[in-house]
Amino acid sequence: MTRYAHSYRLLVALDCIIFGFDGEEIKVLLIKRNFAPEAGKWSLVGGFLNEDEDLEIAASRLLFDLTGLHDIYVEQVEAFGRVNRDPVERTVSIVFFALINIADHDPEAVKAHNAHWISLKQKPSLIFDHDDMVRKALEQLRYKATLHPLGFELLPEKFTLPQLQKLYEAIYDAPLDRRNFSRKLLSTGLLIDTGEKNTNSTTKKATLYRLNKEKYQEQFYAFWNLMPVAIL
Repeated sequence: MTRYAHSYRLLVALDCIIFGFDGEEIKVLLIKRNFAPEAGKWSLVGGFLNEDEDLEIAASRLLFDLTGLHDIYVEQVEAFGRVNRDPVERTVSIVFFALINIADHDPEAVKAHNAHWISLKQKPSLIFDHDDMVRKALEQLRYKATLHPLGFELLPEKFTLPQLQKLYEAIYDAPLDRRNFSRKLLSTGLLIDTGEKNTNSTTKKATLYRLNKEKYQEQFYAFWNLMPVAIL
């Protein structure tokens, strides 16, 4: 096999920040490590790139192994390559974030990996440079959710406007005006009234909506400006 001059061994890892929404707050899936290095400490979900894998395929493999889900929203964040970031061996990590509805994942797969859903507000310190990865991923999520309707990836198939508002307030950790938020979201044409009411509500039964998936796919990269500039 032909090799480039001055080649040397370099590992390529993938670290995945998996964000989920439980109806109240944004959580991140973390692993309590039972292996060296840093056994007993918290880390992101990760693994190494196989020789015959594309990056996106490897990320999908790792995410399915942990959550049991296919076809979830995944986006590359950036590469982390500081020389001494991994104490064992020179490793460059490609970071992705994923968005899922917590209710959809396979709890047995999560349990098998000693993983736990933890609120972003209660996130413990993570190993290596994983805290920086989470910070970067959250910044990217907030920026993208302002311009594109990717927040819907965190919701169940049917949802109410109050649930949708609570999601966006959780993403940005800031309150939103109910009337302005509802008016803006309804004006996008992304929501379809199912004609059903949320029977689980203990107060006034709110209308259940579902996502107009065709418009969502066709215009995902249009600039929706969903959030007010003041909260960014």
